[in-house]
Amino acid sequence: MRVPMKPCLVLILCALCWMDCAASAMKSEKQTEAPSRPKRVLFIGNSFTYWHGGLWTHLNSLSHAMDPPLAFETAHVVKGGASLEVLWRDTDAASVIARGGWDFVVLQDDIPETSLASFRTYARRFVDAVRKAGACPLLFMAWEYDRLDWIDMHGIAKAHRSVSLELDVDVAPVGMAWSRSRSTYPEVNLYAPDREHPSPAGMYLSLMVIEGILSGVDPRTRDVPVASLRGLEQLATDTLQVLRQVASETILNWSEILERTDGGKP
Repeated sequence: MRVPMKPCLVLILCALCWMDCAASAMKSEKQTEAPSRPKRVLFIGNSFTYWHGGLWTHLNSLSHAMDPPLAFETAHVVKGGASLEVLWRDTDAASVIARGGWDFVVLQDDIPETSLASFRTYARRFVDAVRKAGACPLLFMAWEYDRLDWIDMHGIAKAHRSVSLELDVDVAPVGMAWSRSRSTYPEVNLYAPDREHPSPAGMYLSLMVIEGILSGVDPRTRDVPVASLRGLEQLATDTLQVLRQVASETILNWSEILERTDGGKP
């Protein structure tokens, strides 16, 4: 049985395929149409979301630096070391979602810090709350790390694939982008010295994947000056180009994974 693609992913995949054909032309052209209003994005997560100034800050800065500017409006509810379960129980995330006015809510769990059963349960609670508030939920798939090695990237991706299909929710496959970058460009260090949190390069790659899913635009076109992203300014131009390429390839690859029926293995 073929797994049907969700409407959001169909639009994203079509947009990315078109951008692949037109990428060289678009380098010299400006986008001609801006959104009628800023999109409001709420980030919910732990230190993987708030490291290096926070993904919400970088998304805001990136969107304002575009020509014409997309001007995302962003907010956040974060707690160090928290899983979605802890964020649901011990923060005001649910009430902030319920206030409404959001277009997207980005939900970041940290599976090595929790259990797969907890991830499934609280992903559902958050997704239901987000949809009840009239917003679109997006699961931020994080990465593996050595301190808690009971699950690898394959297991993390498989868990997100399962929840994506069960809840009909989109995924920003950040962890898979990290895995692709580490195998293809090992010279680019994505980890901070603790080998767990993101380096500036890791944060930029996370940003490119998430923004690509939110906007449906190929990350390779998001070559705004890195000076506009405070805290990430030290990244070299060639590194930024490589990471945008990895983000683009990963988004397309994840869409293909959702169509496969190979016993649940991503």
